[in-house]
Amino acid sequence: MTQEPQPPNLMLDLDALTTAVGEQPDRQAAYRFIRSFARDWSRSPLTETDGYTPAELDAAQARLGLPLPSALREGYRLLGRRKDLTDNQDTLLAPQDLYVDEDRGVLVFRVENQSCAYWGIPVTDLAQDDPPVVVRADLVRPTADDWAAWLSRVSVAFVEMVLSEALCADEDLMGWVTHDDDTGLPEDIAATFRRLPLPEYPISQQPGSRWYAHDEIILRDDRGTAMFRARTEAAFDRFDGEDEESEED
Repeated sequence: MTQEPQPPNLMLDLDALTTAVGEQPDRQAAYRFIRSFARDWSRSPLTETDGYTPAELDAAQARLGLPLPSALREGYRLLGRRKDLTDNQDTLLAPQDLYVDEDRGVLVFRVENQSCAYWGIPVTDLAQDDPPVVVRADLVRPTADDWAAWLSRVSVAFVEMVLSEALCADEDLMGWVTHDDDTGLPEDIAATFRRLPLPEYPISQQPGSRWYAHDEIILRDDRGTAMFRARTEAAFDRFDGEDEESEED
């Protein structure tokens, strides 16, 4: 009897992710996705002690003299102290380190590891429960309009952060695939990997990054270079072996 091929084991809560970014987005679905991702892809599931307390966030609000949006508070309360989920490459600022770019009116909450990029929320949007996130690349002389749209909601930005930081969580389980930016991912990857329901971003600079998954592998395609992370050594070996076979062919 011929055995039917088994579907790939994604180990991702796609229902929660789809709901988080859908036409009627549910930010709690974003945090459900993060909880399941932490359980299946990180050193341990999230616990009640992995986030900052309401009092710590209230103190940050008082110091800044500005409200912290509900989605930002929820993200910090859920996983703000879990550096393996937030600080492998870039840094989620602690509440006491949050600051405002006064010249441009942006509350900064995340910084690239060499201070080459910053993520924040326009001060004018802080009253929203789940406001848009903007990004600034500090590679050229700053200008008054150098903040650009990143993702449309803080909750989705937290999902992107956790996925991106997971890429750098274990050097033995990560790697890169280079490809022609014009033609997209290599055919063998494009044929087997599933596009994840995250929007292409930065939304102000498309074409941008896209996320894919296949058989315990997550992959972010940055248009020319794709970075991937395996959940297990076995998954990494399967993916690495497929690449070697395709090169020999």
